[in-house]
Amino acid sequence: MDKPLLNEFESRVLGSLIEKELTTPEYYPLSLNALTNACNQINNRDPVVVYGEQQALKAVESLRDKRLATAISGGDSRVVKYGHKAADALELPRPEIAVLCVLLLRGPQTVGELRTRTGRMHEFASLSEVQATLQSLATRPVPLITVLPRQAGTKEPRYAHLLAGEVIITPSTTEPPFAPPASASPDRIAQLETELATLRNELADLRQQFTAFRKQLE
Repeated sequence: MDKPLLNEFESRVLGSLIEKELTTPEYYPLSLNALTNACNQINNRDPVVVYGEQQALKAVESLRDKRLATAISGGDSRVVKYGHKAADALELPRPEIAVLCVLLLRGPQTVGELRTRTGRMHEFASLSEVQATLQSLATRPVPLITVLPRQAGTKEPRYAHLLAGEVIITPSTTEPPFAPPASASPDRIAQLETELATLRNELADLRQQFTAFRKQLE
């Protein structure tokens, strides 16, 4: 199937459904109330949101139209419950659905962050396994993730999902051109030299005190 484009509400709802299926299957599928609470969790979410049930309901119904979610009714409960169909619709094995789930719920992540944060859903044995999973998601006929330019002050690239379309990177989030440090003023250099001399004198005094103390013990 073609890559579906999700809005922020649909992304959060889909990620929440995937997470709950993989981490607490005994409470899955989810009622509308449970789904709303899952979207509004404080832990494992970035950003933290406050959705109402109507927002969650609109999002999950839209996901049903895109064949990424399903509604389950009847049986022992009169409450309609909701589940996801992303793994089947997008043909994703467990490692890939776990990675995609974290990206949906927490935004762009490094390889190391993904390995740590997918632990309850799928245990990756090494960073290379995470990297291989990311490679698989990125090289599909319709890529589901992309690698982002490195942020200023970071060493590792981050990865983001493409289910909501292309990721827009602003100039402030990318690494700036190298700029040499500004030269220190003469006054600042003099101050540092004075502080260094003081520290040296204090160290010499401490050494003398230690030597005298040791002689007393001999």
